[in-house]
Amino acid sequence: MLFRRRDVLNFWLRTVEKKKLAWLPTVQVQRQNFELQALGFPRERGLKDETIMLGGVYCRKLSPKNPRGTLLYLHGGAYIMGSPATHCAIAGTIAAKTNLEVILPDYRLAPEHPFPAAFEDALSVAEALEPVSDQLVIGGDSAGGGLTLAVLSHLCETDAQPLAAFAFSPWTDLSFKGSTLSTNAQTDAILPVERIYEVRKHYLHHADPHDHRASPLFAPFKNAPPVFMQWSDSEILADDGRRMAEHLRAEGGVVQAKEWNDLPHVWQLFHDRLNEADAALKELYEFIDAQFKVPETTR
Repeated sequence: MLFRRRDVLNFWLRTVEKKKLAWLPTVQVQRQNFELQALGFPRERGLKDETIMLGGVYCRKLSPKNPRGTLLYLHGGAYIMGSPATHCAIAGTIAAKTNLEVILPDYRLAPEHPFPAAFEDALSVAEALEPVSDQLVIGGDSAGGGLTLAVLSHLCETDAQPLAAFAFSPWTDLSFKGSTLSTNAQTDAILPVERIYEVRKHYLHHADPHDHRASPLFAPFKNAPPVFMQWSDSEILADDGRRMAEHLRAEGGVVQAKEWNDLPHVWQLFHDRLNEADAALKELYEFIDAQFKVPETTR
């Protein structure tokens, strides 16, 4: 029998990493585990790597030579873990392939800094980038994908829309109304659904899960720019992606969305090792290229 890399990856994640995430005892240990795992992701060479301050938030900036624009990338990690360090590999790859400088905010994490701290930090950085909004793309994965869309909604309300936005496997509904939280509990290769309520409590504390800044599924999107989305049909957040794409379209937005088959949550992190990750990122690069080729008079 021929096993594809996807099958091997799913088996390893399901039998090792998913079980580990289910029993790791504290947020601190979860963070340490994530940081160590991220060391194994392939890094792009030839980028200028520096730490800057934007909007009062420390950020990591990755720059190719002569960038044509800027990407604000908001990392995932369920709002309790993750950092610019865990996502500099995928951000650097996107920077190199799209010729964008990438800004990775080190936004505050829960439970030490519960909602709306992450949103406030991400928005502060986005607003600091407003002078380049016509050359700005906002993107992120998982919780960072949800955060991307929440920030996008606010920017649309203030007529400070970026050029475009994208989200990988976004977490968009903290009220947990999506049916795949239960139907995909077994098929999801890495996320243990039994811990998602604990994570929500860490982040929201006593806040309303329907708040637009936490759950962009309920946010308005007036005059939104084009949005690119990807998620897997086997993950517990599949319904968050499906309903978000429908909501954006209902708000009048142009959405390029694709549901992939039987892949782990944010499989794009495994670029250069997984064919489906490279193919997914190639679609993102083409989407971004298309936005920069739009004439100024039609934007």
